Amino acid sequence: MCRMKETAHPLTSRREFIKTTGRFTAASALAGVALPHVHAAGSDLIQLALVGCGGRGTGAANNALSTQAGPLKLVAMADVFEKRLADSYDNVTNSKRDLVDVPPSRRFTEFTGYQQAMDCLKPGDIVILTTPPAFRWVHFAYAIKKGLNVFMEKPVTVDGPTSRRMLKLAEDAAARNLKVGVGLMSRHCRALQELRQRIQNGEIGDVILMRGYRMHGPVGHAFQTKWPGDPSELLWQVRHFHAFLWASGGCFSDFYIHHIDHLCWLKNAWPIKAQALGGRHYKQNPEGVPYVDQNFDSYSVEYTFADGSKLYMDGRCMNGCNDIYSSYVHGSKGMAIAAKAGDFQGPSSIFKGQNAQRSNLLWTSKPPPGQTDDPYQNEWDDLMAAIRNNQPYNEAKYGVEASLVTSMGRMAAHTGQEISYEDMLNCEHEFAPDVDKFTMNSPAPLPAGPDGKYPMPMPGITKQREY
Repeated sequence: MCRMKETAHPLTSRREFIKTTGRFTAASALAGVALPHVHAAGSDLIQLALVGCGGRGTGAANNALSTQAGPLKLVAMADVFEKRLADSYDNVTNSKRDLVDVPPSRRFTEFTGYQQAMDCLKPGDIVILTTPPAFRWVHFAYAIKKGLNVFMEKPVTVDGPTSRRMLKLAEDAAARNLKVGVGLMSRHCRALQELRQRIQNGEIGDVILMRGYRMHGPVGHAFQTKWPGDPSELLWQVRHFHAFLWASGGCFSDFYIHHIDHLCWLKNAWPIKAQALGGRHYKQNPEGVPYVDQNFDSYSVEYTFADGSKLYMDGRCMNGCNDIYSSYVHGSKGMAIAAKAGDFQGPSSIFKGQNAQRSNLLWTSKPPPGQTDDPYQNEWDDLMAAIRNNQPYNEAKYGVEASLVTSMGRMAAHTGQEISYEDMLNCEHEFAPDVDKFTMNSPAPLPAGPDGKYPMPMPGITKQREY
């Protein structure tokens, strides 16, 4: 059962937020600790292992191998789907042939493959964790045990129990001087970094309202028809993870976290509560086959901060509607366009007043001369610099907080209740409590009903949990 009480989270104060969401958040945890100087000054080879070989994992591996911070080599890969691993291997090899050494003996395709891949590394090496987020805490715990630096994709949690678990693991990683990057790449967009500094300097006054929009046609596996019977229902759910709350937090968590995170980062605060609505309008595909997944196709969330200001996040996955994919910050003296298109694409701009018209333009971002502002590459450059120079670097804590705040909005929509930060953090509904015990023959954690459909959120009826 989830406790529906309104309590302010201690991290909502400006001072605490800044302290806990800066680039080197582990510094205070490491005070007085003797730190090993691992892989310093670019002097030796760092090995990489990739766990989760889908598109995002393949992209992360290519970004890692594109850094200029000393010698790197990909030496192990793991994924439960053999073909996906093979395709990823071909992709990375074709682009970074000299930096890949992954013979068949170091390609692993069981649920235990993450252990085997990490066992190929030595302390101070790096593992990339890009499986569906349900598995993140399991893989992160093993990486810490092995003394590995980590890059992991967002979201890093999807429910209360795993969030509490991941917060403890973040502390453990910091205490061991492990460097941890999280794929909230908008924070590594240089234009957004400059905009953030300008906002904190008061150029738009006090932040009173923020808006995020991700509204476009269906993407990923958000809308899914009935399990065809092959492969196993578990493997089918893992492959179509956007369709299932246990695997990904659904389309809300996986798609909307970037806007929610970077807007909170620009304000330097996490919201304390959320209320929301959403609905499911399309119950079948264009051919008339019913959808059986757990997602709503539209969401609208009102987040409230401790100072009373608001963040509105609107999401929609529908064809034929007005598309908008951008984010905005409104202050007492002016406004800013944060992301003009997508999760971070610029330019970012500041305007006097509340009308984003050319005559009101005060500042617009520009990439450094001769450079491109690629946050996917920037986040790896920043992580590798910290590893090579032995600088404290731990993004795990704010990765959990961003995931938790995103889940807070999702739960508000799915239950029809006002959900506080503490409600979400302390909710006892763990979507997949035995995920660490999965084998290739395990049953799916969410079995379909006789009609092939999966439990749906029912706002106002199911109030204490999402399904």
